[in-house]
Amino acid sequence: MKAPKAQEIYAPKDVSIPARLGGGALKERVIRELPSKQVVSYALAYINPLIFSGDNGRVLGYDNSHGYSHRHYMGAITPERFTSYEELYDRFEQEWQTIAVKFVNGEEI
Repeated sequence: MKAPKAQEIYAPKDVSIPARLGGGALKERVIRELPSKQVVSYALAYINPLIFSGDNGRVLGYDNSHGYSHRHYMGAITPERFTSYEELYDRFEQEWQTIAVKFVNGEEI
């Protein structure tokens, strides 16, 4: 029987977004194989029930559960090509901030 591969789990405490910046919370969880540091599982989510009450308040999210990489946006799920976690994280940061700014400014999201 093969021994399970060593893994590192990164799951920092949720980040609360101040109300003046739109409110809500950011969640992150990444599992990497060791020693390669290859990402085997990830989940990023922007939760804000004031913007979207469905899907437990998940406005935006990316994960690779269910065997494929995909994006959640206000209840809709679309497949997404995964290139690197760092690239995905940067994209997520840019997207949730754009959504939050539109919400604060009363613009359509």
